[in-house]
Amino acid sequence: MPDVPAAPGVPDVLGVGAKASRTREVTARDIELFTELTGDRNPLHYDEDFAARTRFGGLVVQGGVTSGLLNAVVAEDLPGPGSVFLHVDWSFRAPVRPGDTITAEVEVLEARTDKPITRLATVVTNQAGDVVLDGTALVYRVQPAG
Repeated sequence: MPDVPAAPGVPDVLGVGAKASRTREVTARDIELFTELTGDRNPLHYDEDFAARTRFGGLVVQGGVTSGLLNAVVAEDLPGPGSVFLHVDWSFRAPVRPGDTITAEVEVLEARTDKPITRLATVVTNQAGDVVLDGTALVYRVQPAG
């Protein structure tokens, strides 16, 4: 499918197969900040004894922290500034733990010609290369007025 023209000032990098990624280490502070923002005080994120006795075997970072790195890739890199998620279909495949380094990657699967909408493959992996989240996202690129 042909590409959508980029918004003025935004590079036209939306060819099918275009990719972008970001990597960062997830810290205990990320868990605290996410809790401050959302109120998510699940003991899986804080209580080492509780978390150790679950199928996860230890503390787990909130899924919103993991998927949040995809927000940064989409908003900053591809499709880029002015982009917002319309729909996501994500599966959380493995836990992310404090101290893990995760990489979020998006790849353009389809770019509509009639609307500034792009369908992306999305994946987050950890430092061992294990997929911790995967799926797809539909993204709208806001076109500046004027």
